[in-house]
Amino acid sequence: MTTQIKNIFRLKSILPTTTSNEKPEINTEEVEEARRRTYHETGFRDSSRNMGTPQVLSICLDAIYAKFQNEEKLLIDKQRQAKEPYINEQKNKETEIKALTVSKENKEEQITRINDNIKTVKESIETLKFEINDLPRDPEKYHVKAEKGATTKFWVGLIILIPITLYLFTFYVSTSYSAFFKTFDPESNLMANVLDPKAFEKAWADGPLEGAFVMLIPFVFLGLGYLIHMYSENKSIANYFKIGILFFTTFAFDAILAYQIEEKIYELNKTFESAPFDLAIAFTKIQFWGIIFAGFVVYVIWGLVFDFIMKEHKEKDRIKHQQYKRQQDILIHQEKINGLNKEKDTLIKELDSIKELIAKAHGRIAELQRIIDAVIIPTKEYALYASEYVQGWVTFITEKLFVSRTENQNLVKECMEVYNGHCESVGATADSQNSIYLSVV
Repeated sequence: MTTQIKNIFRLKSILPTTTSNEKPEINTEEVEEARRRTYHETGFRDSSRNMGTPQVLSICLDAIYAKFQNEEKLLIDKQRQAKEPYINEQKNKETEIKALTVSKENKEEQITRINDNIKTVKESIETLKFEINDLPRDPEKYHVKAEKGATTKFWVGLIILIPITLYLFTFYVSTSYSAFFKTFDPESNLMANVLDPKAFEKAWADGPLEGAFVMLIPFVFLGLGYLIHMYSENKSIANYFKIGILFFTTFAFDAILAYQIEEKIYELNKTFESAPFDLAIAFTKIQFWGIIFAGFVVYVIWGLVFDFIMKEHKEKDRIKHQQYKRQQDILIHQEKINGLNKEKDTLIKELDSIKELIAKAHGRIAELQRIIDAVIIPTKEYALYASEYVQGWVTFITEKLFVSRTENQNLVKECMEVYNGHCESVGATADSQNSIYLSVV
């Protein structure tokens, strides 16, 4: 058996032998035919030496595969031709990596630029927030024509205006009721007849018309004061004239109220010898002027205070307008940041994709390099030569081995099983389409 196994490795090489200076012309078909014939004859010879034993066939096939590998390794032109597609693919991958690297660097530069823009916009937002808080303290610093402390003046003026408004409301409700609807009581004192603390209740008790008149008449004076402020906004002779008319109207109305009240008081105390009441008499009565100035002078004060707080409110509005404008600028900047962040996220995804492609390309280049550095075994060709070898092996069994027919068939069957197992182990199956398997150099 030892002698049989040694004979397995006595396979002759079919590669042509030439001297270094010779350049023989090789007919490929003839070489392949001679190669197949040699494998067939070798299979027949090895089978005869080993009596067609299937176990030895397995060892022989491994030796045949090793022999085929060595033969393919020596076929330099064939190896170069087989590796050419992989070399070209490797070059294409290297070119692809260069292009992807340039694209990667561009994406990184864009992301850096966007980060710088985001940083600049955030700094602008912080500046705007500071200006919003600093505007009321120093409006001139931001070229806003508004007085410092306008908010304080506004609230002080408003605190003064509220009680004056309540006073005018009380005064005109009381004097209007006393002048137009009240019947004076001779037993009541003067102040009780002029300023009735229950004027509002009594007016509504007298009727809805009286109650509505007394309730709404203070708003007439407040409306006149508002008109005076509006006309004073635009400095012109026409507006000054209108303001004068409004002051005169208010004074005249106060005079009418005073006249009505003074007349009722005069009639209450009049005797048969008293003259009829008229303006000449009214002008001589201190109560007449007291009622006028208690209403008109306070009304003028109310108008001045109202005009003052409206101007202060305007000053405050200028600051608020600038603050609002900066708030809008902040919103615009925030939207810009959101847009930049979206653009940045898109670029990061593209960059990650490029990095992944570069990594895959490097992996493929390494894989291709392993193919290029190794020996490429054309399995379809090997299947052809291996089958020739096994045919020679089986030919000896069927023609030269004298055993029973059943034993002969079983032996052939076992040999074919060994052959199929070997082909499967090296990837040389029947449907193999020139698959290539690598053998490390």
